[in-house]
Amino acid sequence: MISQVVNNKPQLLWKQSIRRIPIARGLTSLANHHYVYNTTISNNTSNNNKILRRQQWKHIQSRSSSPSIRLFSSSAIHHNSNTSNNLTEEEQEILNEERAVDKVDVCIVGGGPAGLATAIKLKQLDESHGNGDLRVVVLEKASDMGAHILSGAVIEPRALRELFPDSEHYDENGEGIPLPAELVTKVTKDSMKFLIDDYALPIPEPPQMINEGRNYIVSLNQVVKHLAEVAESLGVEIYPGIAVSEIIYEEGEDGNKNAVKGIATKDMGISKTGKPKDTFERGMEFHAKVTVFGEGCHGSLSKQVIKQFNLREGRDNQTYGIGVKEVWEVKPENFKKGLVAHSMGYPLNNTAYGGGFMYHFGDGLVTVGLVVGLDYENPWISPYQEFQLMKHHPFYAEVLEGGKCISYGARALNEGGLQSVPKLYFPGGVLVGASAGFMNVPKIKGTHTAMKSGMLAAENIYEAIKDLPRAAEEMEEDEEYDEAEEEEQEDEQQQKPLVSIPPVKIDPIVLESYEKAVKNSWIYEELDEVRNIRPSFNSPFGLYGGLAYSGLEAFILRGRTSYTLHHHKSDASCTKPASLYNKIEYPKPDGKISFDILTSVSRTGTYHDEDEQCHLRVNQNTKEDLQKHTEKSFPVYQGVENRFCPAGVYEYVPVEDETADTAGKEDKTVQKGQKVKFQINSQNCIHCKTCDIKVPDQDINWTVPEGGGGPKYYMT
Repeated sequence: MISQVVNNKPQLLWKQSIRRIPIARGLTSLANHHYVYNTTISNNTSNNNKILRRQQWKHIQSRSSSPSIRLFSSSAIHHNSNTSNNLTEEEQEILNEERAVDKVDVCIVGGGPAGLATAIKLKQLDESHGNGDLRVVVLEKASDMGAHILSGAVIEPRALRELFPDSEHYDENGEGIPLPAELVTKVTKDSMKFLIDDYALPIPEPPQMINEGRNYIVSLNQVVKHLAEVAESLGVEIYPGIAVSEIIYEEGEDGNKNAVKGIATKDMGISKTGKPKDTFERGMEFHAKVTVFGEGCHGSLSKQVIKQFNLREGRDNQTYGIGVKEVWEVKPENFKKGLVAHSMGYPLNNTAYGGGFMYHFGDGLVTVGLVVGLDYENPWISPYQEFQLMKHHPFYAEVLEGGKCISYGARALNEGGLQSVPKLYFPGGVLVGASAGFMNVPKIKGTHTAMKSGMLAAENIYEAIKDLPRAAEEMEEDEEYDEAEEEEQEDEQQQKPLVSIPPVKIDPIVLESYEKAVKNSWIYEELDEVRNIRPSFNSPFGLYGGLAYSGLEAFILRGRTSYTLHHHKSDASCTKPASLYNKIEYPKPDGKISFDILTSVSRTGTYHDEDEQCHLRVNQNTKEDLQKHTEKSFPVYQGVENRFCPAGVYEYVPVEDETADTAGKEDKTVQKGQKVKFQINSQNCIHCKTCDIKVPDQDINWTVPEGGGGPKYYMT
């Protein structure tokens, strides 16, 4: 409800920073005030709640002091230091305006399977055990729900069946998956091959990988769209196009960040130079009893909260892979509905972990892709180009020939398994899904474990907050506080005795019970059984040693060992100097089965405002910062950034040719000893996060661009 948009109950020390402004209700425009709140409302017939579909705070010239909503000046505003000195006083004032603050019960960052499962389960519990007024908000940076979702995907129905036990989509025997029939294709056949030269040799399929008759091929971004509709029908507030850029902390008297208080959304309408444009909109804060981070693999805020609360203490570092995939329309004679095929071997060598996949689903669609472990040593390897090579192997080419590629995408994924799952809770919040890293690598599946983690988080969150005042009740108290404080200020001006109102302090919620629930669930059982398989490929015996040991583990040992193998320090640290290897000369694409990188990026629907600040940060992205990166990285790794990026974002340009239009091209024109500069084509970024993970010097920081930017994936 719009009337619920108010701030947390302030403590006395906050009083001096509070200014009040009116709030627009419904679709009313308040043209004479500092902000206008534009909303679109839809009625929910099941619980008669109003669901907030969109929000947008717009800057307007004049100000007002009428009481209704609190705004707080924020001390945590960060704009590029190289541009701040060029800002006028008025521009600095605009950029540092107070942020509006909304108060909710649970704020979920990320609208993927884990975040939506959390939201749905919370509302289900509130409907069955409460009065249905729990305020749950999901913030998603993609322009539409599912637009940033990319996966294989073959999913197990286990978590979905637990979430929707009475679904209308089950068959007459209560079997199946609780999703609309048009979204799923049941697996009818499994195939596992080892590729050598032009041969595809059959190899035993580990029991964990068997899908036939059990699992379903889906487009995960279509599934997420459906789950978002379900969540919304339950009363969950879903806001796509909202990038969350900052964590709001509760600070102690010593200045330490003791707990997560909520989050802040990213400012919109800041130019490349750091100046506010005419379209500038200040971000807003969401304060919550519990903040749930479900951003997906290597989320920009998740990595911050993991570092802030030392959540990896006693755990292995995460290790990652990069998944590159396409969706094809194939000729009818090449289509085998329900076929799930996997491959190992070609084109990867013995030192690189990974494998290919090909799933036949829907009406004549085939998804084909390659996953490459990002702990590869040779900096000349390009996962994108390896994928193009793989498609020309007869095992794949015979299916794709004569077809049409309709979609492309790439995304980093967690490969660390159980030993790399961090501590899951901290004061004020939890990690769910791929933000924590629940992927089962031998199964090549993570959606079911991600959703289950969200459901367990929801159960423990609800238990912790069910007896606390709802956000709506707290906001009514806040309005009473406003009135009392106003009267107090008037009394102070009239020299009357003051009646102080003591601050209300609620201890941050610490959900240790959530981590215990995960350890007692089938998530832990499943990951524990396969915990030694992925790290076995890190031995000196490489791929073949890993295959031998993982076969023993998968078929016989099944996790029943007294030891746990561990991962390396980081994927970035595995990268070795280019001088140790021969340069890999990849063949040119034929435009039929293989494609150049810019053609592929064009199939992602990626868009970023050309006049927005670069979200890929090398310190402050000054010329000096980029040159320092160049001097450290290029002589040793010879442009590894250009090769690990699957979207042509990074390149080294010869200085004398720095004005040329070379975005996304290979750096073959760079001659030995030639001076180069590092160029970032951030408008190409498809949000895979590989750069943040793999860059050897760890000096590239992936941050969120403005809300709504990035890819618009189709059928991925």
